[in-house]
Order: sequence, then C-alpha cells, then structure tokens
Amino acid sequence: MAKEFSRSRRVGEQIQRELADLVQRELKDPRLGMVTISGVEVSRDLTVAKVFFTVLNPTQDIASTGKGLNNAVGFLRRELAHRMKLRVVPELRFQYDSSVEQGAHLSALIDRAVSSDKASSEEE
Repeated sequence: MAKEFSRSRRVGEQIQRELADLVQRELKDPRLGMVTISGVEVSRDLTVAKVFFTVLNPTQDIASTGKGLNNAVGFLRRELAHRMKLRVVPELRFQYDSSVEQGAHLSALIDRAVSSDKASSEEE
C-alpha cells in the first residue's frame, strides 16, 4: 500500500520539474508572465494530476494566467509524454496556489504585532 503513495509522489515531483522547465522555456503565451509551478498532486491511479501554480508579480491577473495554462494543456501533456516513461500521461488540472500570499500576509501581521509590542514596551 505504501508503494502506491510513494510512486504517485515521485511521479508528481517529476511532473513538477518537467512542467516548470516547459513553462519557463517552451510556452510563449504573454498571459503567463512570471509563473511558478509550486506543486503537483497525482491521484493514486496516476490518471489525474492537480498542478498548483503561483504568480510572482502581484499585479498579474490570475484568471488569465490560468486560462493560458489551460490552453496549453495539450502541448504540455504531449511534451510530458516525450520526456517521461509513463504508460498514460495524467490529465493536467491547473489550480492557483494561494498559500504563498497567505504566508506573506501572516508574516506581515506577525511583523506588525512584534513592532507594536516593542513600541508599547518602550513607552512603559
């Protein structure tokens, strides 16, 4: 049972590396901008892969980036088939990963709380 999970994890990691390279070097869609593939979750039967992406430019439109990636799904699957030795290349489903934004927001809140604590302790 554990081998199934480790195989899907390893396949997901390999898909993430290959997709990151393909998006960076091969895709010329202007809607993509600065996109990072942050993670891939592959189903146990290796037929579906959820690909999580983030954008590095905060002003970049996330919806248009997702549309650009979804338009390139056929090309990306074909290139994955050439690069990887899999019987069936998983169906790619792109999802925006908001964890980076949430982490930055929490970090800003913590920094603000620490600075207010320092200010209140200096006043006393």
